[in-house]
Amino acid sequence: VQLQASGGGLVQPGGSLRLSCAASASIFSFNSMGWFRQAPGKERDFVAAINRSGGLTHYSDSVQGRFTISRDNAKNTVYLQMNTLKPEDTAVYYCAATAVVAGNRFDEYEYWGQGTQVTVSS
Repeated sequence: VQLQASGGGLVQPGGSLRLSCAASASIFSFNSMGWFRQAPGKERDFVAAINRSGGLTHYSDSVQGRFTISRDNAKNTVYLQMNTLKPEDTAVYYCAATAVVAGNRFDEYEYWGQGTQVTVSS
């Protein structure tokens, strides 16, 4: 299965973006799907994750209340709605998926998208 992330771009502080991650096959088999981000010179950090049904989500403290993860199993797509963006949200965002129940560690995820750049700057 291939994952294709899109929707990144340049946005001013306080603005919004919605990232999409489209899979080349059904995502119903993925118990967990998530988003991670990596800023230059830093490690890849957990952002958000969602379970198979979409009924259970969790977020990093830094994005809680501002970002919302969702998934549409019929469209084989997971989304990340990002509101009230801050300069510190600038990073390459990666979507990830796994067949097992996973949490916030990147090594729990088997499949990765190629990343999409998000830049928050005035």
